[in-house]
Parts: sequence; structure tokens; C-alpha cells
Amino acid sequence: MVKSNDVSGKRRIHNLGAHSLSRIPDVRRHELIKLSDIVSVQTSPYLIQLLSKICVKVLREPMTKTVSFLIVLELSCAAYAAELEFTRDVRPLLSDACYHCHGPDANTREADLRFDDRTAALQSEVLTSGAMLERMTSKDPDLQMPPPDSKRRLRRKDRELLVRWLETGADWPEDDRHWAFVPPVQPELPDTYNQDWLKNGIDHFVLQRLEQEGLTPSLEANKETLLRRVSYDLTGLPPTLEELDTFLADDSQDAYETAVDRLLASTRYGEHMALDWLEASRYADTDGYQNDRLRYMWVWRDWLINAINDNMPFDQFVTEQMAGDLLPDRDFFTQVATGFNRNHRINSEGGSIPDEWIVEYVADRVETTGTMFLGLTLTCCRCHDHKYDPVSQNEFYSLFSFFNNIDEAGLGPNNGNSPPFIKVPASWPNLNGEEAEFVVPEPAKVSLQQRSVPRPQSGEPDTVMVLHERDEPRDTYLLVRGQYDQPDKSNKLTPATPAVLGGWNESWPKNRLGLAQWLTDPDHPLTARVTVNRIW
Repeated sequence: MVKSNDVSGKRRIHNLGAHSLSRIPDVRRHELIKLSDIVSVQTSPYLIQLLSKICVKVLREPMTKTVSFLIVLELSCAAYAAELEFTRDVRPLLSDACYHCHGPDANTREADLRFDDRTAALQSEVLTSGAMLERMTSKDPDLQMPPPDSKRRLRRKDRELLVRWLETGADWPEDDRHWAFVPPVQPELPDTYNQDWLKNGIDHFVLQRLEQEGLTPSLEANKETLLRRVSYDLTGLPPTLEELDTFLADDSQDAYETAVDRLLASTRYGEHMALDWLEASRYADTDGYQNDRLRYMWVWRDWLINAINDNMPFDQFVTEQMAGDLLPDRDFFTQVATGFNRNHRINSEGGSIPDEWIVEYVADRVETTGTMFLGLTLTCCRCHDHKYDPVSQNEFYSLFSFFNNIDEAGLGPNNGNSPPFIKVPASWPNLNGEEAEFVVPEPAKVSLQQRSVPRPQSGEPDTVMVLHERDEPRDTYLLVRGQYDQPDKSNKLTPATPAVLGGWNESWPKNRLGLAQWLTDPDHPLTARVTVNRIW
């Protein structure tokens, strides 16, 4: 168990009452007070119950039951305050119930009150004056918050949690960043009782939670079940009878490890593991709009599967997809990798406005970056400051600027790939010599078709769409309400990342290559977390 850092909680435990403690011999009193040093910051009912049993066993004087009851009572009181953690327990409720009217978006803020900003919230004094507590507990619909007609209902237990937070002093730490915005650090392994069950570092955390809940681990599955599980996990396919027989016949200690190595070496592994990435990166062999015309992105799909099967390092995997065309040692393969950012839908409808769809394509790349690497819904701040996350509209278009220089056309061809695209050698993916060299795509050649529709040249099935920079960069401005034809030209924007995520190194280039370095930097707070959650 983790030792408590809650000084006030420890003080309450030590001050059990002079009268009660005076009835216990000094040696017993010493043993009792030592219990306070093993109380977890998040004392669970299971732990309180356990400590009560310890007290009954250790303290054998006539006052044992009374003292045990007092200990449990005091531990419960300590847990009542200590269990609350602002960023984990309180802020999500404020976000859901309060931010719409009292959050980051100045356009919808009411009463000049905001709960997304610590300084502003404390200066308002509503947390400590009793004003917020009154509104949280009132039954009067004119006073109650959130207002009954706001459709932002708080569940009873969530309202009680906020009331509890206010009653215990509304503690708001100075470093109030959401835990996900704090770069992850290697945690210490928690202590557990059942040491024999542990086999790896993750087991410590699993077992700690089981013990907190008073649960015990399940028995290990039989070999048939283990092989079936890992086969589905790694290849999406069940084991064959021959594979099962081989596994059952292997009585060595590393039998399971051998089976895992075999599955990782299978080409089916890359195909299965690519599925989630294909889906999240909006892969398709049609353009996804109106008539859903054909396009050809199977070569990028091949690159993805091969990269996974080749166990490509993750930073390289991300960098080549985000900026393989900008690498100093770029080649045909790194160029194909950038097809990741050409999987967006492409509009070929004749009445569409090309300038509008250029904006849509770039916005799609920003939103996909937010989803794939940051786990943030950046779409919201395309039109206004985000109502729930600390990302502004200005920051959305600063990210937009990273992607706003692709040499592409607003409308697509009726069928086939839209430029920039490159021709794929027939020997793909076994390229060598000149075949593996970087290719400069032909620029978009827009011509009027069907009398008035400005369409570019079309790429055949032996091509793949890629990223390629324009010679003349496009200017980037904040678009009022996200409209392509309403740029705020008072402030020209340059590539930048959201301030709340920090970590930009000024030595990195202000382009997609720098963006990839930022995303894969070990100090980035989100990329590792989001990726692990996706794979998990």
C-alpha cells in the first residue's frame, strides 16, 4: 500500500481522542498509531475493514471493540476527504455540468464566471462563500445548478460528490492540469500481499486493485484456452488443430513464449494489427462522397502491414506517415507512407466549390491527428474555442497551418486518384535501385470539364496518393465559425501546437516533420497514452 501524503488525514487518525487512547497501554498505543502510516491516500472500504480486523486482533484490552470502532470511524473520515482528487473526480463533473455556461468559450459564458480556470474560479469566491454549495443543494428551480431546463443533469452521486468537495474546502491544486496532459513517468510498483501470483510489472497494479476490492485472481486458464486467446489477439484467427497439438505436447517452461513468437512472425499478425489503424485513418478504396468514386490506396495499406510485420519503431512509423516526403533520407517507401494523410474523403461533385474543399481536406487532417495521437476532439475548436478542453480556435488553425501547404486540387476527378500521386512500379513492394528512389509528383493540372467543372488529372490503379509540398505556401488565418470564405486576416498564423500540451523544441522545423518529432517526443503527454489505449 502507498503511504499517505494526506497530512490532515494522518492528523485526524492520530487524534483519535485522548480519553480513548489513555485506556490503552503504551505498547498497544504505539502499535495502533503505526497503523496510520500504512493508510492509502485512496482508503477503500475493504482496507478499512481489514484494519478493523487487525485492531481487534492486536488490541486485547477491554476497550478493544470501542477503540476499533473509533479507528474505523476516523479512517472513514480521513478517506472521505482524502479520496477526492480534483483532476480525477471533480473537474470532469465541472466540465460536463458547468463548462457550457461557465467554461473556456467566451461566446457562451454567463455571469462572467468560469470554472475552467483556477484563478478565475477562486477570485469569484463562489466556491468558499457558500454560493455554489447553496445552488448545488437547492430544490428551488430558480436557484438550482445546473438549471433544470439546461439538459445538463447531474446524477445524484455526482451532485453529492461536488457537495462533498465544497464542504471539505473545495481544494483546487495549483498544478491543476488534467492528468492526461502531464507527461507520464515510470511509476513505482505497488506492494501487494499475494507475491506468488506476480509475474510481471503490470501484475502488481492488477493485483493491487483486486486486493483493494477484496477480490482474488482467477485461476490460470488451461492451455487450449490460452492458445485460442493469444491466437485471436495477435492474428484474428483461431489456432489450427496442428498448432494446438504442438502446443499441448510442449511441456517446456517457454511453451507459451514459443507460441507467441510464432504468431508474431506470421504475416497474419500485421494484417490483423493494421485493422484499427486502417479504420482510424479512414482508409478506403473509394472517395467517400456523393457517388463514392473509385480511388486506389492499396499500396499505402501494403506499406502499413509490412511496417507492422517488420516491427518498425513507433517513432519512425509515425514520422514517415506524417512527413515521409520531408525526411532528409526520403525514398519511395517513406513517400508512400504519407498516404496516411490522403485517406480523407474527396469531393468530386460538379457543383462543389474547390476552395471550400481544400479547407475541408486540411481540417480533416487536423481532426485525424487529434483523434489518432491526442485523443482530443479538435473538431469543436474549428468554429469556436473548445468548451471542454483547453484548446482555442486560434490553436486549431495553428495546427491547420502544418497541413495547409499540400499541392492538391479542391475537387477530385470522376474516378481515380487525385493529385499529388505517384506511379507504383510493378515490382512493388520489392523495389531496388532507381525504383526505390523518391519521386517528385506531377503538380495538379486542373482543367474545365463538363463545361464548367474544374477537375484535376486522374491517377490510374497503379498509382498511390501521397503528400507533397507546394512551392508557394498558402496563408493560414482563423476562419470565423469555420467557414472557408470568412478568414480573419488581422492575424496571419504560423504552425504551432496547443500550449496546454507544451513540449515544443525550437530546434524542430515548423513543418510536418517538426510536428512528427513533437508527437513522438518522450515528454509528449498524450501520444503514448492514446496509442497504448488503442492497442489495448
